Amino acid sequence: MDNLSVEDRTFPPSAEFAAQANLGEEAYQRAADDPEAFWAEQARHLNWATPFTQVLDWSEKPHARWFADGTLNVAENCVDRHVRDGYGDTVAFHFEGEPGDSRSVTYADLLVEVSRAANALTSLGVQAGDRVAIYLPMIPEAIVAMLACARLGAAHSVIFGGFSAEALRSRIGDAQARLVITSDGQFRRGRAVSLKAAVDEAVAAPDSPVEHVLVVRRTGIDVAWTDKDVWWHELVDTQSDRHEAQPFPAEQPLFILYTSGTTGKPKGILHTSGGYLTQAAYTHRVVFDHKPGQDVYWCTADIGWVTGHSYIVYGPLANRVTQVIYEGTPNTPHEGRHWEIVDKYEVSIYYTAPTLIRTFMKWGAEIPERYDLSSLRVLGSVGEPINPEAWMWYRQTIGHDRCPIVDTWWQTETGAIMISPLPGVTATKPGSAMRPLPGISAVVVNDEGVPVGDGEGGYLVVDKPWPAMLRTIWGDDERYVDTYWSRFAAQGYYFAGDGAKYDTDGALWLLGRVDDVMNISGHRISTTEVESALVAHPSVAEAAVVGASDPMTGQGIVAFVILRGAAVQAAEDAAERDGDDGSAAKALIDELRAHVAKQIGPIARPRQIMVVAELPKTRSGKIMRRLLRDVAENRELGDVTTLQDSAVMNMITSGLGGGSAD
Repeated sequence: MDNLSVEDRTFPPSAEFAAQANLGEEAYQRAADDPEAFWAEQARHLNWATPFTQVLDWSEKPHARWFADGTLNVAENCVDRHVRDGYGDTVAFHFEGEPGDSRSVTYADLLVEVSRAANALTSLGVQAGDRVAIYLPMIPEAIVAMLACARLGAAHSVIFGGFSAEALRSRIGDAQARLVITSDGQFRRGRAVSLKAAVDEAVAAPDSPVEHVLVVRRTGIDVAWTDKDVWWHELVDTQSDRHEAQPFPAEQPLFILYTSGTTGKPKGILHTSGGYLTQAAYTHRVVFDHKPGQDVYWCTADIGWVTGHSYIVYGPLANRVTQVIYEGTPNTPHEGRHWEIVDKYEVSIYYTAPTLIRTFMKWGAEIPERYDLSSLRVLGSVGEPINPEAWMWYRQTIGHDRCPIVDTWWQTETGAIMISPLPGVTATKPGSAMRPLPGISAVVVNDEGVPVGDGEGGYLVVDKPWPAMLRTIWGDDERYVDTYWSRFAAQGYYFAGDGAKYDTDGALWLLGRVDDVMNISGHRISTTEVESALVAHPSVAEAAVVGASDPMTGQGIVAFVILRGAAVQAAEDAAERDGDDGSAAKALIDELRAHVAKQIGPIARPRQIMVVAELPKTRSGKIMRRLLRDVAENRELGDVTTLQDSAVMNMITSGLGGGSAD
C-alpha cells in the first residue's frame, strides 16, 4: 500500500502526567520477555475463586484457552468485591436520561439491583449456559441485565436498540435465546419510540425459542401484551436483594455479540470470561490511566456495540470506576449536551468516536467554549481511524492542548484495545494509533505474510494469542477458522481485515478495511489518507472517499464532503450576492481537489467531489462506503436497512450534479 501522507507533529506527555501514569515504558520489554508472566500479573488484579495454574493453552490452534483451570464470577469482580472492600457508597454511574431525568447508582445500589435481577432470571428458568437476548436503550437496567446474566453464567447477546424486528429474529434464533429483556420504548431526539413492538414481531413465530419477554417501563407508552410478557418492575423489584454468586470456569461463555458478515448472515462473536475480563480491565486501567476514586469516566458508546461491553460495563466496573451513562443523542435538546454533561459531573476521561468529533467540528468550536471542560485530563478515540485535523481539533478545542489523546484500535473480535498510545509514555502523532500495547504482538505484513519495514504498508495481523480474543463464531467454528485464520494460515496469523502502514519513524497508522483500498493507476491508495487530506482543509468537516471504475486509471477517486458551518454560510452568502450560478461551489470544489493533490500528491487528486449534507452511516457511526460506491458508479443502491437514517441516500442521489470532474 502506498505511503503518501506525512505527519511530523508530535506531542509527548507532560512530565507531571508521566510521573503519575499507571504504566511506564519498562512494561513493553517486560511483556515481550515473558508474555505469560505479564498476563498472569494482569489477571491477578481480579478476584479468582480458584487461582489458575496455567496461563495459556495454545495447543489446539487457533483455539486459545486462557487461565482455563481458574474459576471466577465476572459480576462478583465488577460489583460485590468493591462493596466487600468498603466502597459500597462509591458511585458506580451517574445516569443522564435524554428527557433530563438523572440518578446516581452506588456500588451498594448496583449489588442490590443485580442480585434481584439474577433472582428474577432464575425464577424465569434461566440457568448457567443459557442465552439471554437484551434489547434495551442506554438505561441502568441494561447494565444490570448484563451483570445478572454474567452472575448466573448465562451468556447474553445484546442487540442494539435501533435494529429491526428481522435483525432481532435472526440473532435470537441463532443464539437460541430463552429470554428477551427489552423496554416499552426509548427516548430518541425528543420523543418516545417503541422498542417492544419489534420484539413482539421477532418472537411471534411458532419456532421462536423465546419463553419469556421481560419488559422495563421506560417511556410509559402503550404496548401490546402477550402471555410471554412480564413487567420488570413487577418481577425484579419484588425479589430478594441477596444472591450468592457462584464461580465459573474462566472459559465459561460470557457473551455473544453479532457483527455484520460479508455473506449477509451476522457472525455471533463468542467471548468467554477470565481472559476477556483480564484484558478489558487491564486496558481500561493503563490506556485511560484510570484512578479509582479520583476520575469520572465517560465512554459515549452504546452497550449494543462491543465498546459498550468492554469500556462501559466490564473493564470499567472491574476497576471500580465512577462513570457517566447517557441515554440520548448528542444534539438533544441542544448541540452542547455532551459538554454540559462533562461540566456537570466534572468528567476527567472522555472516550468517543471520530465521526462524533467531526460532527462537533461541523457544529463549531463556539459550542464547547460555553462550558467548563477543565476537569478533562485524558481524551480517547475509538471506532475508526481519526483524521489528523480532527485529532488536532479534539486536542485544542476539547482538551485545551493539555490532554493526551489515546487513539485506540481494536475490534469486536479482539474484545479489548490492542493498539494505542500509553498516555504517560507515548509521544503521539495526530491520527496514529502508534504501537501495540505491552502484551500484544501485532505487525504489518505484505501479501506473502512477510513483515514490512518503516515507510511501508500492508495487512495488519496479530501473530500471538491475546487473552480477550474471540473463541469462535457461535455455532459455526468452520467460519471462524476460515474468516480469521485462513488468509495467513501458513504463518498462523490472525488477520484483522484492516490495512495499516508504518511511517518512517515506525509509528503505526490504520488505513481502514482492505476492502476500502483504491487502485489508482497501479497505486494502492487508502481511502483514509485522502479523507484525512480533505478534512485538513478548513472548509471541510467530514469526508468519505470511494474508488469508482475509471476506463483510464482503473479506479478514480470520488469524494463526498460535508462542509463546516462557516463554509456553508460563506457559500450561501456568495450565491445570494452573485446569483446562484454555481460558480462559488465550483471554485470551492476545484480548491479542494488542488488541496488534496498538494497534501499527498497528484495521484490522489479526486476525479469528482460532491458536497452533501450528510453521509450514510450505520447506527454505530461507521460510514457505509459500499452505498457511496453504488452512487459513484450509478448502480442501484444495495441494502440500506442498517443505516441510521435511510433517507440520507435519497438526499445524496437527488443532490448529485454538484460535483466537479475532469
